[in-house]
Amino acid sequence: MLRIRRVEEEIERRYNQDQMKTPIHLVIGQEATAVGCCAALRESDLLYCSHRTHGVYLAKGGDLRAMLCEMHCRVNGCAGSRGGSMHLIDKRVGMAGTSAIVGGAVPIAVGAALAAAMKAEGRVVAVFLGDATVEEGVTSESLNFAALKRLPVIFFCENNFYSVQSPLSTRQPARVIHEWAATYGIAAVAVDGVNVLAVQSATADAVERARTGGGPTFIEAPVYRFRAHGGAGDDSHTGYRDVAEREAWEQVCPIRLFDEYLQDTGILNASAVEAMEQGIAAEIDDAFAFALASPDPTEEDLYRHVYAPDPTR
Repeated sequence: MLRIRRVEEEIERRYNQDQMKTPIHLVIGQEATAVGCCAALRESDLLYCSHRTHGVYLAKGGDLRAMLCEMHCRVNGCAGSRGGSMHLIDKRVGMAGTSAIVGGAVPIAVGAALAAAMKAEGRVVAVFLGDATVEEGVTSESLNFAALKRLPVIFFCENNFYSVQSPLSTRQPARVIHEWAATYGIAAVAVDGVNVLAVQSATADAVERARTGGGPTFIEAPVYRFRAHGGAGDDSHTGYRDVAEREAWEQVCPIRLFDEYLQDTGILNASAVEAMEQGIAAEIDDAFAFALASPDPTEEDLYRHVYAPDPTR
C-alpha cells in the first residue's frame, strides 16, 4: 500500500510537467482494496478493472517501469503506448485488462470466468467496479449469468460514493448495493474498505467459494478517493462534496491505520518503515528515469496489432 501511495504521489507531482500523455485517475485513499484483494489471488488468477487502474495493476504484480512507460507514451509501455493510464495490462501476472467504459470490463470478466470453468482451469477471475457500474444494465446481465452458471468470478465493488462529481443520492434510489447484488442469487458481503486485512479475508472467502464450485461473490467495500475524479489535486473546492467530508475520511487513511497496527503489535518499527520508504523512493526514481529514456513509438508501430481489412485490396 505504501508503494502504491508513493508512486501515485510522484505521478501527481510530475503530472503538470506534461510529460505523461494520458489522463490519470489516482487511487490515493483506496489502496487497501487493491492490495487486500490481490493478496488473496494467485498469479494465475485473472484481474480486470475499469479506468482507476494504478493500484490494482501494481498490487497484482504489474511492472512499474512498464506502467510509467505506458503513461509517457513510450513504445515499451505495458500496452505498447496504445492505452495510457486507463488501459494497463500485464498477462504475465494475470492483469488481464482494463476498460475506460463504465461497466466495460464486467462482461469480459464474466466471459473469462466462463472460459475458465469450461476448461476446468481452476482459476478465479476478479473484476473491480465502482458504485456507478451497478447502474449499467450490463452489470445486471452479468450478475444474472454468473449466478446461473455458478461461475468462478468475484465482483469487487469499490463504493466511493461518487461518479465523477455526482453523489449516489442523485443517481440511485436509497439502497444497499451488496444487498441489491444478492437478489441475483449470489453470495454478497460488505467489508471495511480501509482495512486491508478485512479485505483480504473477505476476498479469500470468495476465492475459496469460486475455486470449489460455489459460484460468484459480490463484495462491496466502502472507500474514499482523497483526490479528484481525474487529474492531479483535490477538486472539493468545486462544491460537489464538502471539504470536511474528505478531511474526515483522511483520518481513516488505510496506510496510516495499518502502519499503526503493525507497529503497535511489534511486527514493524520505525527503522523498518524508513528502509521501506528508501527502497520505494529508489525504485520510483529508477522507473521514471527508465520511462523518460525509453524510445518513442515510430510510424511503423501504428500498423502493429491492427486487425482490419486492407482497403487497397
